[in-house]
Formats: sequence, C-alpha cells, structure tokens
Amino acid sequence: MHDDENDQIHTTTFDHFVGEGLITHVIRPIKAGKEATVHLVRTNPSTTGERLGALKAFHSLERRDFRDESVYRDGEWIRERRIRVALQKRTKLGREVQGGIWVNREWEALRLLWAAGLPVPRPIARTSDAILMTLVGDEVAVAPQLRSCRPTPAEAEDLFGQLMRAIKGMLFHNVVHGDLSPYNILWWERRATIIDLPQAADPRKNRHARSLLERDVGRVCEYASRWGVERHPERIASDLWTAWEFADLVPEELRALVDPI
Repeated sequence: MHDDENDQIHTTTFDHFVGEGLITHVIRPIKAGKEATVHLVRTNPSTTGERLGALKAFHSLERRDFRDESVYRDGEWIRERRIRVALQKRTKLGREVQGGIWVNREWEALRLLWAAGLPVPRPIARTSDAILMTLVGDEVAVAPQLRSCRPTPAEAEDLFGQLMRAIKGMLFHNVVHGDLSPYNILWWERRATIIDLPQAADPRKNRHARSLLERDVGRVCEYASRWGVERHPERIASDLWTAWEFADLVPEELRALVDPI
C-alpha cells in the first residue's frame, strides 16, 4: 500500500469526524506504529468537551500486521462458521473481521476502564477503523512513551505504584492488557496513562489470561528495576491472580487502605 493511498484512507476517516462536528482539523501525526497512526487533532469543545484530541487511525487491511492473535481471541465465540473459518485461514474476509474485532476490543476496553476511573484516555467517538480519544499532553508537547523517560528514584517508585494499582484495577474489571510495556505507557506531569488495548483479554474467558498478566507485570518490574525499584514479579502476579480468582479484589480506594502494593 502506497503512502498516498493510505493518506486517502485517513482523509476519509478525518472527513467523517469533521462531518460529525467532532474535530475541526488535523494538526500533525504524533505516533506511527504497525497497526495505526495517532494524530494530534483540534476538537470541537461543544461536542467533545475538549480542545485537543488524539485520533488513532488504523491502517488499511493491506498494511496492517495481522499476526496470529488466537492467544488474545481465546474464549471469544463467533457464531457463524464461515466467519470462524475465515479467521482461521486469514482470508480477506477474515482480515476484515479481525480488523473490526481489533478496533472494537480497544474501544470497549477504553470505555469500561475510563468509566471505572482507571488511567486510560477517555474514548470520545469511533468508526470501524479509528478511535477519537482525549490527548495526554498539550499542543506544544504530547506525553512521551515511558521507554524514553528517565525518572528519578523517587519518581520511579511512585510510577511503579501507579502502574501496579492500574493493573490491579484493570483485573478487578476483568481486563488484562496483554501487551503492557514502556512502549504503551505514557508519562505526563508525573502521572502514567496506559494506551493500546486492542489485544485486551478477559480473564473469565481467556485461558491465557494468567500468562498475559504475568508478562505485563514482569515487563513493568523489569523497567522499574532499571531505576532502582526492585520487586518480585512472579509473586505480585501470583497474588493478583489468586485474589482475582477468589473475588478478593476490591475497589482501589478501599484496598489501598489495607493492602498497598
């Protein structure tokens, strides 16, 4: 897929949000990845409640990296056999369905977690191939990925606590990020925000959810150890999973009083 063709697809996406009165114009791209490009956009305050936003425009089907996502899709039942077969064989129809699942899963995870008060961007609107959400940052500088940040030891300790509370809160709401790393954690004004949730797993259905949780915790602990915060990821993940299994996770504001991480 040539860049001009992809630009045309994105222009169609932008036109939709402009036509709906949600954005007025695109300022600049702020992040390009395998699956999508995120753009800084000027939003309509009267319809969005914001002056700036982040528009995540997923790439066309031909450009997207349709890796085997069966681990993340485990437990999701699709009624129509032809759709299940198309997904398994990765036909054109299968890619179209998978693309829709990918966008919808992120949208639903953002809606759930934002409503629960967890540190994710607020989802504003969506199409079949894009999600408009609140911006973390401002027009001059957007929030950097955690991988490029250099926190002090005190900041790292606080940051680690924020992320563990976020992981715990997500699990309480039956969401495991599944691909958490310093690449999809933003850091702005000493607060962490978790992004990129198309692969989020439901631990009630997904047989791989525990291993995904262990990987998420492990990556956060590995990053934190670079800045002097030493923890035991296996024990943390095990304790979280056991608490979830026995319905012992409670809302953070209560749990923090008796059992801070």
